[in-house]
Amino acid sequence: GPGHGDREEGEEERGQRGRARPRPRPRPRPMIRGEPLLRRLRALSRLCIEIGNQHVRSVRTFSVTDAINALRPFYLAVHPDFFGQHPREREMNENSLKKLNNHLQCLQHPGHRAPQPTKLTFYVRETAGNAGAAQGMNTSGFRAVSFTLQTQDLLGTVVNILKSCCLSIDHIQGSKAAVDSPHQNGSIPFSRPIKWDKTYYTFTGYKDPEEELDSSWQLEPTLGLWLKKNVSLALKRLSVSLPLREDLKNLKTELCEQLEVTDIRWRKSWGIAHRCSQLHSLSRFAQQNSAILHNIKGCTLIFAEHSGMNAAGQIMLGTVDVHQHWTKLLERLPTYHDLHSHLCMLEERISFLLGDVELIYNEDLQPSMMLEDYYRMLKTFHQSLVVSRPLFHPRSLKGLQMILEKGSSAPTLLKTGQLRVPITCDPSALQWFIRSHAQTARTYLRKEEELKIQQEKLIKVCIEQFFLKRLYKEQSVSSEQMVESCKRLLEEPTELPRMHMCISHFYSVLQDGDLCIPWDWKQ
Repeated sequence: GPGHGDREEGEEERGQRGRARPRPRPRPRPMIRGEPLLRRLRALSRLCIEIGNQHVRSVRTFSVTDAINALRPFYLAVHPDFFGQHPREREMNENSLKKLNNHLQCLQHPGHRAPQPTKLTFYVRETAGNAGAAQGMNTSGFRAVSFTLQTQDLLGTVVNILKSCCLSIDHIQGSKAAVDSPHQNGSIPFSRPIKWDKTYYTFTGYKDPEEELDSSWQLEPTLGLWLKKNVSLALKRLSVSLPLREDLKNLKTELCEQLEVTDIRWRKSWGIAHRCSQLHSLSRFAQQNSAILHNIKGCTLIFAEHSGMNAAGQIMLGTVDVHQHWTKLLERLPTYHDLHSHLCMLEERISFLLGDVELIYNEDLQPSMMLEDYYRMLKTFHQSLVVSRPLFHPRSLKGLQMILEKGSSAPTLLKTGQLRVPITCDPSALQWFIRSHAQTARTYLRKEEELKIQQEKLIKVCIEQFFLKRLYKEQSVSSEQMVESCKRLLEEPTELPRMHMCISHFYSVLQDGDLCIPWDWKQ
C-alpha cells in the first residue's frame, strides 16, 4: 500500500544506527623472550592437573564409608565391646582402632600430608570368618595380629588388614574392580598413583612418601639406642616417684596389719600417686567404720572398678564408689561368704562328674567375674551334666584344668594347657573334646610349668646382671615370650642400675619411671 516503501527505508536506517560498531583489532604486542617455553609449561601444568583430578576421582570411588563396610568382619573380630572380661586386650584394641580410623581419614584427603606408616596390634577373637586360624593364641585364647599400615590408598589398606587377620576379601572384589578400572565411568584408566620426580617435592615442599617409608624403617629403634635415649627421662621420673613408692610400701604394710587382711592389690596399673591416695582413703574408712572391719579378716582386698566379691572370694573395693558403698558391701560379707562356700561345693560336684578335673578361676582371663555371676554359671553347667551319667571314670582326668565361660562358642584348648569350655556345651560334645585333647593338655601344662620355673630363674639372673631393682611382665605377655625376651636381654651389653623394667608389647616410659620394652624388640 501507499507509504510501505518509506516505512521499510526508515526501519533500515534505524537498524544501521543501532548496530554496534565493530571493535578495532588489537595491535599485536611485542613477543617476550622465553614466552614459548612459558606457554608449554602452562599447558603441561594444565595437563598434569587434569590427569591428577582424574586419578583422584578414580581413587575416591572407594570412600571411607566403603572401607568401613568392607571392614565389618574385621570390626566384629576385634571390637572392644566383645572383650569386656579381658581389659588388657580391650584397651589394646581400643587404642589400635583409634589409630586405624585416623589413618583411614588421612587417606580420604589426598591434599593433606601423607600418613606415616603405622604398626598396629589387635587381639582377634574367633569368628565364623577366621575360625580356622589358631596360630598366635595368647593365654586368653585370642590371636595377636600385627600389621603395618603403609599403603597410600584405601582399598590396599583394607585388603591388607583383612588378609593379615585371615579374613575373606571376596565381598570387596566388586569394589576392587571398580577402582582398578575407572575408565568404565568415562575417565582415563589409572592403574597406579603418579610418581613425581624428586624435584617436585623439592619445589613444592611436600614429603616424598618413598623417603618417609624408608626413613620410618630406618628409624625403628634398637633396644640399645632406645635405652640410651630414654634412660635419662626414666631416671628423672623414677627419682620423683621414689618417696611415693616408699610411702606406698609403708601404708600397705600398716593397713594389712591393722585390718588383718592377707594382701592389698590393684586390678589396674594405676600410678604410684593414685595408689597412695586409695590407701589413704581406705585408712580413713577404717577409722570411721571400725565396727564392721572384723568381716574382712583373712581376706584379700582389691581396688577395682566396682565393689563386690569376685569368683575367687576376694573383696573388690570400687575406686569410684563412696565410702557408703563400701560400708554396705562389708555388711553383706557374711552372705557372700556363705555363697562362696556353696560355690566350692558345686565345683566339687562338677569335678566328680568330669573325672576329678580341676575347675579354676583365672583372674587374668576373667578379671571382672563377680561371685554371683560365677555361681549362676556353675549351677547352669551342673544342671546340664547331672541329667546324664558321669562322663568319665573317677580320677581319670586328675591333673587337668578347666575354665568355664559364658557364651556358646566351641570349647578350646589354651596354649597354657587349660580347657576353656562354655557352659552351654553339650555333654556328649564335651566328652569327645576332652578325650581327644586330654593328652595334649597335659603336655601343655607340663611345658607351662617348666617355662614358669625357667622364667623365674632368668628374671633373677637379669636383675643381678643389669643391677635392676625390678623386672616384671604384663599379663598379656606369655611365659614363653618372657623367657625368650630374658634370653635376648642377657646378650645386651648394658647396665640399668636400680631401674624398674617391664616386658610389654611397646616402647614407653611410664609416669613413675618404669621402662617398658617390647618382648620382641629389634636388635
